[in-house]
Amino acid sequence: MVARTETFRGGLEDVRAFCAVVDLGTVTAAAASLQETKGSVSRRISRLERALGARLMARTSRAVSPTAEGLAFYAKAQESLTLLDEAAETARDARTVPAGHLRITTSIDFGIEVMPEIVASFRDAYPQITVEMLNTDARLDLAANRIDLALRLGGAEETGYRAMVLATLALALYAAPAYLKRRPAPTDLAGLRDHDLILARERIGSAGLTLSDGHGRTEPLSLSPAIRVSDFATAHRLTLAGAGIGHLPSLVAARAVEAGEIVRVLSPWATRSSRLRAVTLAGRELPARVQVFREHVRAVLASRECPRDVVDGDGGQR
Repeated sequence: MVARTETFRGGLEDVRAFCAVVDLGTVTAAAASLQETKGSVSRRISRLERALGARLMARTSRAVSPTAEGLAFYAKAQESLTLLDEAAETARDARTVPAGHLRITTSIDFGIEVMPEIVASFRDAYPQITVEMLNTDARLDLAANRIDLALRLGGAEETGYRAMVLATLALALYAAPAYLKRRPAPTDLAGLRDHDLILARERIGSAGLTLSDGHGRTEPLSLSPAIRVSDFATAHRLTLAGAGIGHLPSLVAARAVEAGEIVRVLSPWATRSSRLRAVTLAGRELPARVQVFREHVRAVLASRECPRDVVDGDGGQR
């Protein structure tokens, strides 16, 4: 429940000054501890009393001592100051100590095919950080959904956020050995028309693909896929099942390629690449848990990405 601001209008430093006088016994000692003058501390206490409408200190020419109301206020105020100091320390530590709860979002494809290994290795390295994944193709608002980091592939820049490019990804053609045993791999781009093509997120009708060989040559193709799907995760599984030649992001295909479950077809031809960006809230220092996760994702992707599979936006090798 949000505290009602009208219940207390005193200043925080005035409360600290009052508690210091009670703790140390004199205004002089409190002033020395707070590095203020005696007059400043006395004015703080008077201001606090006016704000509360209660007398907190009994004053004589020789000493000051808390009233009954003052002692009751001190007990609660000191406890609150302790909690507030602990909260401030926690907030400061969040910028330097990687700990706490990390809430991330990415697309369904990337979340299913790429993120499990990344999150598992991240948790091995940082067991003190818990992770919550929101896999959705909807572009969730980070602030409204309390999301620390979003992994976005391609797309326009988002106002009010900052983005860092983590990797540049190519989409290439892959097929399972079982499929290629039945239907020998095409030797040129024109040969794709004689194969069952699996494409994701394409419009109805012929699908247009522009492929680059990494040496400045590009070829636009108009193809009629045998299977259309809404996401790369499904396209990947159909390719693994031998249903045809799949057009897949290289990172989605990487593990299956390493295991020999699918192979690259028509290498080095690939679709011009998209950039994977880490999107975070702008205008504030990133918590350490977000910084280390972002760097972990970058490091894992760099280790998994085959250089010849990554084609830049101009068709050149990276």
